[in-house]
Formats: sequence, C-alpha cells, structure tokens
Amino acid sequence: MPATSHHMGTSEPITETTAEDHIQGICFKTGPPRHIGVELEWFLHDPHDPARPVGPARLTAAVDGLRTLFLRSRLTSEPGGQLELSSLPATSLTACVNAAAADLDSVRHRLRQDGLALAGHGHDPWRRPRRLLDEPRYAAMETYFDRSGPAGRSMMCSTASVQVCLDSGTAEPGPFGLGRRWLLAHLLGAVLVAAFANSPLSGGRPTGWKSTRQAVWAALDPGRTLAPETTGPDPRAAWTAYALDAPVLCIRGDEGPWTVPEGLTFRQWIRSGVHRPPTTADLDYHLSTLFPPVRPRGYLELRMIDAQSGRDGWIVPLAVATALFDDAAASEIAYRAVKPLADAAGPGPAPRNPLWRRAARHALADPELHATAVTCFAAAREALPRLGASDAVQAVVADFTERFVLRGRCPADDLLDAFQRKESHS
Repeated sequence: MPATSHHMGTSEPITETTAEDHIQGICFKTGPPRHIGVELEWFLHDPHDPARPVGPARLTAAVDGLRTLFLRSRLTSEPGGQLELSSLPATSLTACVNAAAADLDSVRHRLRQDGLALAGHGHDPWRRPRRLLDEPRYAAMETYFDRSGPAGRSMMCSTASVQVCLDSGTAEPGPFGLGRRWLLAHLLGAVLVAAFANSPLSGGRPTGWKSTRQAVWAALDPGRTLAPETTGPDPRAAWTAYALDAPVLCIRGDEGPWTVPEGLTFRQWIRSGVHRPPTTADLDYHLSTLFPPVRPRGYLELRMIDAQSGRDGWIVPLAVATALFDDAAASEIAYRAVKPLADAAGPGPAPRNPLWRRAARHALADPELHATAVTCFAAAREALPRLGASDAVQAVVADFTERFVLRGRCPADDLLDAFQRKESHS
C-alpha cells in the first residue's frame, strides 16, 4: 500500500461515463503473457530480541540507510513499519527472481549493520499493531477501519505478503484469455492461501488459524476486500461496477486531516458532488484503496499469499503461480483441479467463501485442499523447465513440495511445532 500524492491540482470533475471508461482502460491491459513481477513485504526486527518493538527513530534511520543503496526494486514502507520491495516487470521468471534476490541480499547486508533483520511472516507473531507512519493516508485509513473493529489496524500494521504480479492475458478466449486468467486467479486463491499459510501466531500465541493474515483480511470491510463477480463474460465490466460501488475511504485535501465519509460510494460521490466533485486523480486514488484478493492494475496482482520465511521462501509462490498461469498445460491442469473444489464449497465471494475459510484455518490439513495442492504443484514443477526456470528455482520449489505439500503441511505447521516445543520446555 505505497502512499500516493494527495495534491489535488486543477483536474476537472469526472463524469460517471468517463469514470467507467477510465477504469476499463487502465485496470486491464491485454496481450500475450510476457511480464512477471513480485512485491515482497517484510517485518523488521532485532534478531536478538524479535518481540521488542523497533522504535520509529531506529526504523527511520534503517530505511534511510537502505535508500542509499542501488536497488532495482522500489522500496517503500507500510504503516506498521513493514518494508516492501516491488520489483520491476521482468520478461522471465529467472530474471525476476535474480533481480529481486540481488536487491534482498543488499538490503539484508545493510540492515545487519544496523542490528536488524528481515522476518517473513503473514502476520507479526510477536508485537501488537502499532502505526508508525504518520501520513494523512494512513490516518484516514485507520479512522475508516476503526468503525468496524480492530481488524483494520491489524491489517495495516501486522500483516505482510508475497504479491505475485502477472499479465492480464489476451482479449481472445483460450488458456491465456483475460476471462480465463481472471477466473483461475480466484479459483486458485484458496489453494495458494493453504499451501503458503505462514501466520499461526499473534502476540506469541497460536490464533487457531494457519493463516491469521487471511482471517484478518476476511474480517475487513467487505465493500473493498471481497472479490467482485468472477464468472461473468466480461471482467472489465465486473471490476468497473465493483470499483464504482465500493465505499470511498477518504476525500483528500491539501491541508489538515482528510475527510472520512460514511457510506458514500464513488458512484454516489460522482452523482452528488458532496464535499467537492471528484476528479480522475480521486478515482485513481480510490482504486488504490481497494484490496480484493485479486486486484487488476493493468496486470493481475495476486494478494492472498502470506509472506514466506527464509532466504528463498518467497521464490516458491512466485514460481508456482507463474507456472500455473503462464504455461498452457499447467494452467489447464490447475483449472480442472480447482474448479470442482470451488464449486463444491458453495456460494459466496472470496475471501469469505467457505473454501477460503477452510484454507485459512486448516491449510493443507484439509484433505480436499491437500489433494488439489498436490496436483497443482506437480503441474507447476513440470512446467518450470518449459518456462526456462533455472535449476536453483526448480530446486527450491521441489524442496518446498516435498517438505510441505506432499506431507499435507504448510510453513505455519513448522511455527506451531516450534511453539509446542518451547511450551513443553518452559
């Protein structure tokens, strides 16, 4: 959630028709899948005392030091001090991995000089939510989400993810068609949640969820976090309606706190002009405040995967998702595997669909999710050589598959095992 400039400029008020055209023009760019990207979020912690909060001054100094590095990725901070690295689009999986890995090596080396380290967890396992960034965007977001409970602060300050970015697909039907990839992203989402669940702890204790991060997101304002219509013939129309009918999080201003309206959709704002007429810049900002599990930004941003532990853990969801979307044979296998599972789960949009709840709570201990994940990971592994993946990338995927997927486990299970060992010796 990188911050966006709030200067209002001299833009003219936007009409409803112009807004619809604008959304459809910028959110889905069509063409053969060629580009891959990844956004990696991390917690910063003191490796000698992970539960101790990193103070704002120490955090600021560390981030300022990172900004002196030559990085290919864009470096930003999240409200709770999480660090985010957003890669440039790459034309191959191996190129994406190599560029992001090189940046991470530089970041880790620099952080060690400040006595800090990166931690990959979907939800902060040690510390309570605490907003460190004092910016109008995040103050408004906090006000907005506080109206419906504590989940908003937890989402802002205590969650982190691996977000895989893939091209939207072609305008024509087929395995790489926009409609098929849009549907597959939502069908496959629960399997990705389950396989990569890595957030079973909060405040140092088990929460009862393998992916606490996903449970937090499912508890948020449904108007901006549930999935839009995914089975219709035109994803553009579905997303446009979703975006215009989503609640306005805030109305920006050049001075003072931003206005946080209640129950005002963007469509209603256009029609009423309440507070002030919205502009195209306001619409672009509004789109950045929508957080469904799959977000179209000219490409498809898969937002449902927990941040991963270890030096190379993040490579696995990037490689698996890329293989299942960008290799035609693997994509077909994945679609055939997940479609019956999603259909049997019953109605309801992600992430509140029963299948997604099972994925977040039980992960691959759920027999049906386990069987589907085994099929999908096998297809991905077969596809990786066809996509030119390096031996190193194939090796980390194989290791994860054998260590977790084939055994019906996920990274959260290792964390829970470590917690139980600690409890038994205390």
